[in-house]
Amino acid sequence: MTLKLPSLLRYLTLLVVYIFVVCATARAQGNADLSQYKLGSGDVVKITVFGQKDLSVQTRLSNIGAINYPFLGDINLVGLTVNEVENRIDDGLRGDYLVNPSVSVTVLEYRPFFIDGAVNRPGGYPYQPGLSVNKAAALAGGFTERASREKIIIVRKIIGVETTIEADASDVILPGDIVTVQERFF
Repeated sequence: MTLKLPSLLRYLTLLVVYIFVVCATARAQGNADLSQYKLGSGDVVKITVFGQKDLSVQTRLSNIGAINYPFLGDINLVGLTVNEVENRIDDGLRGDYLVNPSVSVTVLEYRPFFIDGAVNRPGGYPYQPGLSVNKAAALAGGFTERASREKIIIVRKIIGVETTIEADASDVILPGDIVTVQERFF
């Protein structure tokens, strides 16, 4: 198979644009607020249907990200925002079960983030909104003596794809991120 020069240029242009979009999305998600946070396994959510105690539940998303919800059965919540979950449950209950349901979904506990490398106590820690790499390192006992604050890698799932981001110590991390603090040479 041989590609002609215009086809090759078009392919390379599309590849460069794709890489740019993925990198821009990764950076944007690092600085985004949690209103567009996508749920994942390990998150604890509270679903409240006002006036309907039997439809209000608090649960941790399973490894496959599904919950068993009254009247609706198993619902997969992985990759959905809180607003999307509210809409899905509202749509499922509306009509057959309730005339005008008022559904509220809250994330009570985010899945943990992980930090390793040149920190004193590497491991998994509970996520807290507004967490930066510096704050995550503080939770992990601080940077070691040889830690490089300029060589930090974050591995994050974006749209189901693991993406590696070169980060600074002030960059925001998200639930489920894996932060690696590398060592400096001197």
